[in-house]
Amino acid sequence: MRAHGLTIMETDARVTADGVVVLHHDSTLQRLCERPESLRSITWRELATIEDQSGNPLARLDEALAAFPEMRFNVDAKDLRVVGPLAHIAARHRDRVVISSFSSFRLALANRYAPGTYRSMGMSGVGLLKSLSAISRGATVALNPVSRGVIAVQVPEVYSGIPVTTPGFIATAHRLNLEVHVWTVDDVAVAERLVDAGVDGIVTDTPAAMAEHFAARGPVRR
Repeated sequence: MRAHGLTIMETDARVTADGVVVLHHDSTLQRLCERPESLRSITWRELATIEDQSGNPLARLDEALAAFPEMRFNVDAKDLRVVGPLAHIAARHRDRVVISSFSSFRLALANRYAPGTYRSMGMSGVGLLKSLSAISRGATVALNPVSRGVIAVQVPEVYSGIPVTTPGFIATAHRLNLEVHVWTVDDVAVAERLVDAGVDGIVTDTPAAMAEHFAARGPVRR
């Protein structure tokens, strides 16, 4: 990441039995560590002794923030239990952590734990935004002002066959001072088209290739 000049990491979070926020997607250790335990059933002290298939231990969010002080983190709250501990960490690192989730309820709960914590918009809000973007410019009043702390919409380019990142959707989000982040894009040609259309961020599983492509292309002009 550092070698390619990348400064934002998208990741997932769950919580251990004793409340430690761990960067991990799955609810169990089976896929990465070949162990049946769930994250919620094991303490951090126990988890710290377990290595994944590459020989590395799982990472704590607080340790990742300390180890990469130049990085910002977009963290997907994968279940309800992680929301409180994650929100408290985000509150201590407000300019470096954005909490994301498909669940509007989890995001609202994060704001209840730590008011004003930076968050993405939940799927119910995205659906409303998509609908309003097809109606009229003035209709955005229904979402304005956006709840304090919501700074981005994070969406796929297409959902269930319906184009999401249309010019109207991007323009409506920008009128509400919301960034548009698109996931998951691994084709540099698709990413370039989206950036040219006005999106603000690309979530990718190929960050090195994406960074090299846009570095060669030069600054984005709008």
